[in-house]
Amino acid sequence: MGGLRQALFHDAFAYRPMAPLREDGPVIRHLPRRMRDRAVWTPHALVALTALAVFLAGMSRSNFPITQLLTLLPAVAVAMTLIRPVGAFWVSLAMTPVTAFFGDHEWPWGPTTFFAHLVVLVVVAARTRPRTAAWMWGLTMLLGTFMENLVWRPGTTTVAMGVVSAFALLVVALVQTRRDAEREVTVQRTVTAVERDRRTLLEERTTIARELHDVVAHHMSVVAIQAEAAPYRVENPPPELEQAFATIRENAVAALTELRRVLGVVRAEDYQAPDAPQPTLAQLDGLLANVREAGLETEKTITGAVRELPQGVELSAYRIIQEALSNTLRHAPGAGARVEIGYVLGGVGLRIVNGPPTGPVQPSQGAGHGITGMRERVAMLNGEMTAGATGEGGYEIAAFIPVQGGPEPREQDGTPTVVLDKTGPASAGAANGAAAGRAGTA
Repeated sequence: MGGLRQALFHDAFAYRPMAPLREDGPVIRHLPRRMRDRAVWTPHALVALTALAVFLAGMSRSNFPITQLLTLLPAVAVAMTLIRPVGAFWVSLAMTPVTAFFGDHEWPWGPTTFFAHLVVLVVVAARTRPRTAAWMWGLTMLLGTFMENLVWRPGTTTVAMGVVSAFALLVVALVQTRRDAEREVTVQRTVTAVERDRRTLLEERTTIARELHDVVAHHMSVVAIQAEAAPYRVENPPPELEQAFATIRENAVAALTELRRVLGVVRAEDYQAPDAPQPTLAQLDGLLANVREAGLETEKTITGAVRELPQGVELSAYRIIQEALSNTLRHAPGAGARVEIGYVLGGVGLRIVNGPPTGPVQPSQGAGHGITGMRERVAMLNGEMTAGATGEGGYEIAAFIPVQGGPEPREQDGTPTVVLDKTGPASAGAANGAAAGRAGTA
């Protein structure tokens, strides 16, 4: 009873206009723009035409003014489904005894009222819930059974109404259930995609934090050791100097302890710190030699005055190149890659571009997590990065990492250098990633 009150009695005659169709629907989106604006009102036009057809059909079946006026009631009930759906059902149900006594010869629904009430049931069921459709069908059958027992006439139509309306409402309920399921699946896919991207971002940040922990901890340890050993390098150092170095060592040890406390929580229980130092651009030739064995033709170009960069910048640049080459192997098998490194006054520019996939090997279908990791590394260093497809069907990644100050160039004369290194096929001793990307020039 509570469900019945909620479905058919609560705000039964509330104003609920039928919404137009969505322009991105499976049919409407293929229409021209001018037709699309009008096609969204197709259900409203169909209901209005049905109401007009019900009225004209009722008028043609009777020659008496009273009965002709009564034919307006079913048409009004059909038209009301556009603005007051539940109220339209009650109007159609209430006018059934009236039209049966004064109008149609069939009992309790004649052809016109039969069709009109069926349309009302279908439209209202489509605009509400399956439970509402079940209650409407039950009340319709209850009214038909009561009228048959009240006045017996041959050729009653209650059974026909029950069978036809049950089949029509079942179809509507199935369509509604399928539509709700598709909507729920779409929502779940969206939520899953967002959560997957968020998890990937957090995992990448964790990896970056681990690597930075190792880099910074190494340098802080060196500072502490050198500060402790510095007084012994000078004969009879003054007390002020000894105290200054002792303060430097204490601050370095405190910072190292705090760093391990804060960043140490991001380590997995089975995480093993690397024995060797974190890689830099100086080990890039080893990476290219490693990927050579996997079949990737690579070309390396270095422009500008090569110099040592901060270790965090060197590490991030190396990882970006490593990830891009790994993505080329996975997503563009058979293609070649070109690695460009540009040393400029304000930082370092990277550009990795590959051609379209060739050969019989099918590209791997990744989720695009490698690009997310690259962007996170570049953003961490206040750099810029772009990624996207090239006009030739390949992919390009470009990034610029700014460097404030820094060591002097390795060349004594300071003249720019250009180094070309063509290597053969390459293997990705590279990390996991998704599609190799394209980015504009740094």
